Parts: sequence; C-alpha cells; structure tokens
Amino acid sequence: MLEATVKMSNKEKFLSHYGMIDFSHDKESFVEKRRAAEKALKGLEFPTSKTEYWKYTRINKLIRESYQLGPADVDSDIDLSVPTKNCLVFVNGYYTDELSWTEAEAGIDFMPLSEAKEKSDKLKGSFDSLTKKEEIFSMINTAYHQDGAYLHLKKGKAAESVYYIVNISAGNQPMSNPRNFIYLEEGSSAKVVMKHISANEGNSFTNQLSEIFVEKNANLEINKLQSENDDAYQISNDEVSQEGSSQFKMNTISLGGGLLRNNLNLDLNGEHIESWMNGLSLLHGKQHVDHHTLIHHREPNCVSHELYKTIADDASTGVFNGKVFVHPIAQKTNAYQSNANMVLTDDASIYSKPELEIYADDVKCSHGSTTGQMDEEAIFYLRSRGIGKKKARAVLLNAFLTDLVEQIGVEHLREEVQSVIDKKYSGVK
Repeated sequence: MLEATVKMSNKEKFLSHYGMIDFSHDKESFVEKRRAAEKALKGLEFPTSKTEYWKYTRINKLIRESYQLGPADVDSDIDLSVPTKNCLVFVNGYYTDELSWTEAEAGIDFMPLSEAKEKSDKLKGSFDSLTKKEEIFSMINTAYHQDGAYLHLKKGKAAESVYYIVNISAGNQPMSNPRNFIYLEEGSSAKVVMKHISANEGNSFTNQLSEIFVEKNANLEINKLQSENDDAYQISNDEVSQEGSSQFKMNTISLGGGLLRNNLNLDLNGEHIESWMNGLSLLHGKQHVDHHTLIHHREPNCVSHELYKTIADDASTGVFNGKVFVHPIAQKTNAYQSNANMVLTDDASIYSKPELEIYADDVKCSHGSTTGQMDEEAIFYLRSRGIGKKKARAVLLNAFLTDLVEQIGVEHLREEVQSVIDKKYSGVK
C-alpha cells in the first residue's frame, strides 16, 4: 500500500505541471480528445523496474524533477542553417514563427499543428487514431500537447525538398510535448528530418508523439536526430500505419541526451509492404538510450528490416528490445532483425532482446544480437601497416557504423552525422 501511495504521489506531482495550462482555445473536437486522455490517465501509472516493457529504463529521476512550461528565448548561436525550403521550429513545444520558413508547393500542406486544427479535415478525421491508449506518456501528450508539425501530401505528389521539423529545448528546466501528424496519400513520396537540440545546459524533458500514415504505393523516409545535452530526458512514441505496396524508413540517430527512450510501432496493413527501421547510438558518460520497436505483420508478402547499432563508452547504457509479430494470415513474410553493439569500457552496459512471435508457417524470419569490444587483431593489422593506434581504432569504429550512415537518404544530414562520428572517435583511447 505504501508503494502504491508513493507512485501516486509521483504521478500527481508530475501531472501538476499542467494544472495551470489553458487549452480552451483548441477546437472542440480536439478539446474532447484532451479530456478523454485526461480521463484515461486516471487509470494509468508510471512504469517501474518491475514493468517488463521498461525493465532496463528507470524513469524515477525523470518524473521527480520540477519543470517549467512555456516558450523561451533561444540563443542566437543555435545553428539552424539547414539546406531546405521548408523548416518548422518549435521552442519548448511552441511554434516559433521568426525561426521558421516555408515555401508553398502545390499538393503539400506543411504547417504548425495548431494551424492545421483550424484548416484540415484530414487531421480532424485521423488525429489520435494511432495512439496507444495504454501508454501513459502517449496519453500525457494527447492531453497536454502544445504544438507540433503537420505534413500532408496529396495523391501522387512527390516532394521536391526535404521537410525539417526542429524541436529546441531552452530556458530553465523546460518541459515540452510536441505532437506531429504526417499523412502521405496514395502514390506520394517525401523525406523528413526531425531534429531535437538543446539551447540550455540543465535538465529538460521532451515527450514527443508522432502519428504517421503511409497510404498505398507511398514512400516516406524519416530521419530523427537526437542531439541534446547530457541532462536532457526524452520519451518518443512514433506510431506508423502502412497500406499495401508502401515503403517506409525510419532512421533514429541518437548522438546526445541523458535518457532517451524511443518507441517505434509499425502496423503493416496491406500486402507487398516494405519497412526499414534503423538506429545508430553513440553513447558516453552516463547516457542511457533505449530503443523499443514493434512490427505487426498483418497481411501476406511483406518485408521488414531492422538494424540497430550502439557504441557505448564510459559508463553509458544501451538497450534494444525489438519484437516482430507475424499474424496467422501473414504468409510469405520476410522479417530481418539485427542488433550489434560495441562496448569501449568495462563500465559500459548493453541489454539486447530481439524477439519473434510467429503464427504463420510459410515465412522467412531471423534475428540476431552481438555485443563485443574492439577487435585487437584488426587493430594490430592496421598498426602493422603504419597506422597509429588511435587512428586504427577510429577506422574500425567508422567501419562498424558505415552501413547505418549509408541508410540516411538526406545528403546534408548524412554528412552532419559522419562529421560527428569522425570528430568523436578521431582521438579515441
């Protein structure tokens, strides 16, 4: 009983951050969604170490912090020089017009979610339809989201530019709940970059939720770059629905943050679907990054690929839990899942749990997990060719990550990530 009381106390304290926020300006249909989520929260509790789904990621320090809600000024040193015609910037979850720019393109709507709520019938009809109602952080986002990005491509439209969504944490212990909605109609295609960066040095908490719809024959690539400070906490839920013959790729690149939890859930709702889920994590200090993926193969003749790699330095921790669920009707499924990890110190930790749950009998499904240290024989070979020890180790670490970097289909971002890798491991001990 005492334990339950403590849990409720933590929950009430955390939710009290939202007590003074007024969302009455929202359109009535969205206010109703907020109220329903608030009601659902009454029956949900924060996960503990006894919760299997959160076994290796403890959130006590996250929910016990005190946070501030509201917009903030951003330091002028923040680099937003991304080479695109379309970039929406949100500071602490609030749209910032003076930092954003867009260029109208026929057949594409790209705007803040708050604006789309006034204009979009597509949003009104599909908003909150993918949200996991049993997930407490998703319900918190639904109830208390501030703003976010809305991207809608009409039938057959191929986007000419990359669409950037930039979330900045700024000020004193900021808390934000950005909400994104991405909808690609039949035959359309687009590339999206979601960047999370810090403009503050202390604690911050970001609770992001994205609903992503990919209709028949559509093609969507999303690159999520997490590059925050060592005291930043982030929970991210990405819910994806794919229809027949569509293609979807998500590259999750975790370069910075104190505690990052990425939940990526895919529903494959048609035949001949292709899905790629990739993750690259570079950890140092006491950073903790947890990737949880879930793929539902609901129809026959679909392919899914998962490749997640982590380099863990110092006393950092990496977690991967990927589950592929093949439903009875989903014959001819081809599902591949791989998790590879490298630990650079004795204090670094990796927890890996790839899973397959198969109820069809004509499938090709495989999974694997490897964790190891630097190959000393390979280092010796490179040194025997006149390469210094530090350079040799850097070459091996670069080679370990090459296949993931090549998955990034946005050239500028690929170069940015490669530059970080080069800089980070050029002098590794």
